Amino acid sequence: MPIDLHDGDLPNGLSWGDAVAIDTETMGLNPHRDRLCLVQLSAGDGTCHIVQFRGDDYRAPNLRRLLTDPGVTKIFHFARFDLAVIKAYLGVMVGPVYCTKVAARLVRTFTDRHGLKDLCRDLLGVELSKQQQMSDWGAAELTPEQLKYAASDVLHLHALRARLQTLLEREGRVELAEGCFRFLPTRAQLDLGGWIDPDILEH
Repeated sequence: MPIDLHDGDLPNGLSWGDAVAIDTETMGLNPHRDRLCLVQLSAGDGTCHIVQFRGDDYRAPNLRRLLTDPGVTKIFHFARFDLAVIKAYLGVMVGPVYCTKVAARLVRTFTDRHGLKDLCRDLLGVELSKQQQMSDWGAAELTPEQLKYAASDVLHLHALRARLQTLLEREGRVELAEGCFRFLPTRAQLDLGGWIDPDILEH
């Protein structure tokens, strides 16, 4: 798979079409503490672009412009976290959003397995390796294994969206899914504001 690594921002002149798959790698799962290290992107053409942040410069004007472009849908798996960490470090709220995890929960009610690895295996017949998931993403030099892992998290999201969208249509839950997707930026803002535990949506 072609992987293009960029330092601090996307280069000029890239074309993404009407949808881009996005994922992030961070130093941990607390956006207030654990810095954003990578943003991975794919236009669905088999190529992954990875923007690496060193921790001292998150201006990234080209990336910010793409993240807020209303004409490009951003496809995530578990968008809730990615939206929060991007807002915390890049200062923008991503939109519009499609979340494959939310879509999977709405149509795969026969299982509790909604992870990216499970979806790729069950819906696409693709086996993903998660060996590098807990590695040090803040390292100055990333290993080939880390880059391959980071890329794999976005290279299949376009295909997953297509498969899940068919299932949403079959089950009559497209409108419900779209309502959830529109709410995700607010959910991310609530998380950043401290309403994770207790969750104000719980009883």
